[in-house]
Amino acid sequence: MNPAEDGPKRVVRGSLVKVLVHRRTDRGMRLEEHAARCVRRGEVHELVTTDQWDPRPGARIDRVGFLGFAELLCGGVIDRGDLVRIGDTTVGTVLGFDACHLPNHYNILIHAARPVSGRDLGLRPETVVVFVQGRAGDQGTVPAPPGA
Repeated sequence: MNPAEDGPKRVVRGSLVKVLVHRRTDRGMRLEEHAARCVRRGEVHELVTTDQWDPRPGARIDRVGFLGFAELLCGGVIDRGDLVRIGDTTVGTVLGFDACHLPNHYNILIHAARPVSGRDLGLRPETVVVFVQGRAGDQGTVPAPPGA
């Protein structure tokens, strides 16, 4: 978020359509140069957590946890620094986007205290996902999963 340029925006809402349960330490995702992406109602994108915070274009992101896929219920803009909530849990903040699967979907990279999967957070299909405008400098945290 750039407070010199960004005014208020709508909350982007969606729901989980598939939960993912794995993590990797060698994924090799590459951060896109764009800190914001416009999204449309009905699009499905993958939600991925990471403890790496390197917002430089092309930054390699290896340590990841896969949360699942979410269908967006409204169009809007998702920005680096937006808070990501799934159900009652604040998962973290948007780091950026990996486009290795385009035109099918984006990987939306979410910065968290550590990579967590959908299983770690007890996620279920149809759980509400929201992207809420963050504040400048937000880097997000995620609670430890049960049993950690």
